[in-house]
Amino acid sequence: MAQTTHGKARKALGGLAFFLILLGLYFGLVQAPPDAYQGEVQRIMYLHIPSILIAYLSFFIVFVGSCLYLWKREKRDDILAYAAAEVGVLFTGLTIVEGSIWGKPTWGVWWTWDARLTLTAILFLIFVGYLMLRSLIEDENRGAVCGAVLGIIGFLDIPLIHMSVYWWRTLHQPPSILRPDKAPWENIHPSMLIALSISFLAFLLLYFYFLSLRVRIGEMEEEVKRLKLYGGA
Repeated sequence: MAQTTHGKARKALGGLAFFLILLGLYFGLVQAPPDAYQGEVQRIMYLHIPSILIAYLSFFIVFVGSCLYLWKREKRDDILAYAAAEVGVLFTGLTIVEGSIWGKPTWGVWWTWDARLTLTAILFLIFVGYLMLRSLIEDENRGAVCGAVLGIIGFLDIPLIHMSVYWWRTLHQPPSILRPDKAPWENIHPSMLIALSISFLAFLLLYFYFLSLRVRIGEMEEEVKRLKLYGGA
């Protein structure tokens, strides 16, 4: 009964996320004005910014789950960290693709070894390595410990990514939303902020939909292993 309820809630979450994605696209493509300097290409911001923020959130969950696993050695924390790493890699890859599409008409190149771009690529590779490490180590407990350590180290790249535009000369523009000197509504057109907020909420719900699915798969895998062990005994 509980699983049926969870399944229905998950479907409702996915449906709401899909609706908000469509609503965000409408506001981003129709209601919001083009950027004064970049023109129409700036509209990819409504996908690009939410996807990287969700990636940051996902790797923060990896960090928390990994710390909890090293502390308590509870499997549920490892399942959560592993699931969040997979979904985080998805959103980071999406961010890199979106950034390249935005960069080509803005900078004239698909990719440049800018500090923020390079650090984001490193973040992507660290967590791809995390997934590879988990799949290659046959001892599950050892793989979980090694993955937890790498997940904690990988998360430390995120502050470097955020601060890179302040610490180094880069092509990438400074943040327009997460600025310490101005509130978001003081630095961006209200209709742009509305479109961005809807898109972020849509991506957030989509993220938790994917994460809940992946956690459930991890739990089912553990159930199958226990049944095989019990049956073998």
